[in-house]
Amino acid sequence: MTPAHPIPYTADVSNDERTRAEGSATERDERARRYWRANLRILTILLSIWFVTSFGLGILWVEQLNEFHMAGFPVGFWFSQQGSIYVFIVLIWVYARWMDRLDRDHGID
Repeated sequence: MTPAHPIPYTADVSNDERTRAEGSATERDERARRYWRANLRILTILLSIWFVTSFGLGILWVEQLNEFHMAGFPVGFWFSQQGSIYVFIVLIWVYARWMDRLDRDHGID
């Protein structure tokens, strides 16, 4: 019984053709390193914003922010209860857009 889609033999493709099609291992490794570095940079930036918003504005600087009011509520209270959640939702959207662009730039589908 023969398979419906025969598996191509490696002898059918020369090493030169395979190398040109895939790129050398060092080139692939370098592209993967650049992609991962960019990914970590994105994560660091967005998690820093999230930390400052949720921990800094909602806990550390709440007393200073409570001197200001927004819609009748102290700003520190607002950030503790809702502001950090809104910022987190926006960060999720920004992360998705940024990663789509990074994937496109690095040829990842």
